[in-house]
Amino acid sequence: MQQYDLIVIGSGPAGQRAAIQGAKLGKRVAVIEKREVIGGAGINTGTIPSKSMREAVMHLSGYQYQSIYGMNYRVKDNITIADLSFRVQHVIKTEIDVTQAQLSRNGIEVLTGRASFIDPNHVRVENSRGQSDEYEAGLIVIAVGTRPAESPLVPFNNRTIINSDQIFSLPALPRTLMVVGGGVIGVEYTSMFAALGVRVILIEKMPRLLSFADEEMVEALCYHLRDNRVTLRLNEEVESVEELPDGTVVANLKSKKKVSGDALLYAVGRQGNVDDLNLAAAGLEADARGRIVVNEEYRTQQPHIIAVGDVIGFPSLASVSMEQGRIAVGRALGANMHTEPGNYPYGIYTIPEISFVGKTEEQLTDEDAPYETGVAYYREIARGQIRGDTTGRLKLIFHRETREILGVHIIGEGATEILHIGQAVLALKGTIDYFIETVFNYPTLAECYKAAAFNGLNKLSRFGPGS
Repeated sequence: MQQYDLIVIGSGPAGQRAAIQGAKLGKRVAVIEKREVIGGAGINTGTIPSKSMREAVMHLSGYQYQSIYGMNYRVKDNITIADLSFRVQHVIKTEIDVTQAQLSRNGIEVLTGRASFIDPNHVRVENSRGQSDEYEAGLIVIAVGTRPAESPLVPFNNRTIINSDQIFSLPALPRTLMVVGGGVIGVEYTSMFAALGVRVILIEKMPRLLSFADEEMVEALCYHLRDNRVTLRLNEEVESVEELPDGTVVANLKSKKKVSGDALLYAVGRQGNVDDLNLAAAGLEADARGRIVVNEEYRTQQPHIIAVGDVIGFPSLASVSMEQGRIAVGRALGANMHTEPGNYPYGIYTIPEISFVGKTEEQLTDEDAPYETGVAYYREIARGQIRGDTTGRLKLIFHRETREILGVHIIGEGATEILHIGQAVLALKGTIDYFIETVFNYPTLAECYKAAAFNGLNKLSRFGPGS
């Protein structure tokens, strides 16, 4: 039986960073991955493919330039699923190569096969040929991630009724697509297909989309979606889905309405990949959605077994999963490491992007915090006109008395990149005056920070000195 200091189950973003942190601290590390390729959902089916597809959509549809060259502007007229897949496969291959090189450079061994616990310190790995080996480690990390949740109401056929892992199995771009689920994944794919000219019907049982994001930004996104011929059916729940003999897909809603289209994407929730792990043998359990409960150190009920990434639930962001893996292993191995979850950024790759850090107006209102906002519009910034994005906006939220930055919320192209300026000021507890006193390159979207800061201070000055 082979022994390691650290065994990591799963090679997605959380598992990679956990393994590398262990190796950097001089430990003997193995990563167990059930697929023949490493990278988990992050590289193979989730984050990287969906963001690569978004870039392909933006380029081929000419979306960014339609405000300048007209609504009929296209880089390619008849865009196919193969056109989108081509770019995605190229990026996936490169990312897998980069990840493999990184693991190998750090002396991390990759074991291919399905992992299951024998007891709290021993793991069995069974490969695709049915052969199995046993391994022992003093520290074990569960970073198995999630998969799209299934529903008995939805007869998936990997063709016209699909989940988010099966996007590229669509035989062709549908004329009409129903998307069930208004979370991040559902809304991202809704906006991508809408940009390609597909009529999209988004069905969501909650009264609003993306309830954790700032309401003003979500309203702006909904305006964009409707402008792109998306039908939003909020407060609606799917009762059943059926495929008619002519190939039409019908969603029957609980309100007795019927919605039909050429295809349906089911994007309601995700399920932890814990089924094969035999958690009970390790003295652990998961909830109904396959999530594992951890404490603030990411330790499970067994202190030497850590769980990180999407398998522990919200926020299920690749960036946060990486940090959880790094921090959890560092702390478990005695390194003094700190991170501030309140400063984690959120990036939602809709068209247009939404990105934010810190508090929302709704949260601050609930806390009775005295805040003010400053807003800048891309259309008033030269770079916004040059790029053809005249609908974006940036909002700063700051404390009325101390002027400290409390939140930054952006919708528009480049939002996920320029957010990091505000993130740094927020993390360092800077005030709105930083943006007033800083010179930004011209013309850039970053200038929005200065315009928003002036807008916010103008609101304060209306109330007289000392307010």
